[in-house]
Amino acid sequence: MRFEHENLPQRIRFGSGEAAAMLAGEVQRLGAVRVMVIASPAEVGRSQKITSDLPVVHHHEEVTMHVPVEVAERARAAAARHQVDAVVSIGGGSATGLAKAIALTTGLPIVAVPTTYAGSEATTVWGLTEGARKTTGADARVLPRAVIYDAELTVSLPVPMSVASGLNALAHCVDSMWGPRADPIDRVLAQEGIRALRVGLPQRDRPDSLGGREHVLYAAHLSAVAFSSAGSGLHHKICHVLGGAYDLPHAQTHATVLPYVLAFNAPAAPEAEQRIASALGSVGAIIGLQKLRDQLDAPKALRDYGFAESDIDGAVDAILPAVPVNNPRPVTAEDLRRVLHAAWQGTDPRTAIGDMPGRP
Repeated sequence: MRFEHENLPQRIRFGSGEAAAMLAGEVQRLGAVRVMVIASPAEVGRSQKITSDLPVVHHHEEVTMHVPVEVAERARAAAARHQVDAVVSIGGGSATGLAKAIALTTGLPIVAVPTTYAGSEATTVWGLTEGARKTTGADARVLPRAVIYDAELTVSLPVPMSVASGLNALAHCVDSMWGPRADPIDRVLAQEGIRALRVGLPQRDRPDSLGGREHVLYAAHLSAVAFSSAGSGLHHKICHVLGGAYDLPHAQTHATVLPYVLAFNAPAAPEAEQRIASALGSVGAIIGLQKLRDQLDAPKALRDYGFAESDIDGAVDAILPAVPVNNPRPVTAEDLRRVLHAAWQGTDPRTAIGDMPGRP
């Protein structure tokens, strides 16, 4: 066994119903006196409530999926205009992503308060979209200094969004099994993340039950820590292209594509497949995932979110150069075409991918 693993310097505070107090403590710890709060219009009421004790000089509400460059530039300009010394993001991955875009060029510290299970708050990964192209990278400056996890903030999350966001976290775990820099520590974190998601996600129909939501938040953090270390695997390379080029919703795209990439890669990665299966409480990884997806009534087809069959060839051309060289099995243009077609159609991945030519 030989590997290198780097732990990220970040403070995690976890407590249901305690967001305001925990947030005030972290801003005080930073010594910030001019805070910018990023929260979408849908989050404004809640954000004002939990930031009422902070020295807020600007509430920024322009939050857009995939962080368009022009949106990032306006947020950076606002931070400079108000002489901000810290940024608080409240919301899902889009809010966190915008805060990261500011930190990328300014170095301003971030305190992230997630209200979904996106996991971006625990990674050094940033993403910006210009035109139809999404660019991602990793930079230590964008890692939030602290993260506030409060399961009460997820109670108002609609059930379909809870499901998609939770499966997005599961996708982080799966890619962490075989990402470009995956190591044994990443795999252990990812396996525990999958187990906690299996426990927590089926409780989605009980919005008054914080236990399930706490499990999912805990899992989202583990998944993001593992993913930040392991790097983007085939699944995320596919989804970043689809999101940036075709403006598909982030969580739903990940939730839809995941079973097809798992079905493609798992036969060539038996140890990872066994870990995933065990965490899902199943005899097989794809069997366990499909059972969970059926239980959750998960997103099923890319065509339901605006991806057209005629878009497949263009997407294949954009994805192929980004495929990780150490993916568990080689990936051809025809492989990608078949994976995307199956995901577009919503075909059972066990039949659509399982009989692909060249399958180990």
